[in-house]
Amino acid sequence: MTKLPLLCLVAACGSDPVNYSAPVGIELKAKSGDASASSITEQKDITTESGNPYGAFTNAATQKLGGKAPSSIGLDQLTLTLGGQSSGVNALEQVVTVDVDVAFVVNNSNNRYDAGHVTSPTGVGPVDMSTIFDWSKVAAADRTEMLGGSFKVVLRAPAATSFAAGNAEASLQVTFTFAAFQ
Repeated sequence: MTKLPLLCLVAACGSDPVNYSAPVGIELKAKSGDASASSITEQKDITTESGNPYGAFTNAATQKLGGKAPSSIGLDQLTLTLGGQSSGVNALEQVVTVDVDVAFVVNNSNNRYDAGHVTSPTGVGPVDMSTIFDWSKVAAADRTEMLGGSFKVVLRAPAATSFAAGNAEASLQVTFTFAAFQ
């Protein structure tokens, strides 16, 4: 993983290297019947998770940054876990195969920003994903939207053959460790 260079790049985007980091989890539910052309695409607004952990993160970041709203965000870590609420599957390889991608899609513009990737995850996890989110590539108009939580988390992957043909439901828990910078 290239966490340190990305972290340094993101830190340079803010006027001050002051930062705050915290995990934010979101649950994406995939059902066998939803697998289209043997692939899974699940999405959810980042702010719709119970308790809005992304909103809690940005509020805590504002407090930790001396009352100033973050000027940029980075992604320190990203993991994928098969949740205990799953039925008909007991490992990630029974749900997804090959390339699993997670991205952010800004609500107003529909612009997509890759967040992370993992190849052929196994077990229940948490499985570390390579983080590839780059704040410097976020369009100026999308930055305010992302800082305010106006984006979706999208997971895309080829479905495991048995999952696509079966009658299962997978709770795919994606956990982001976001960093906010002043």
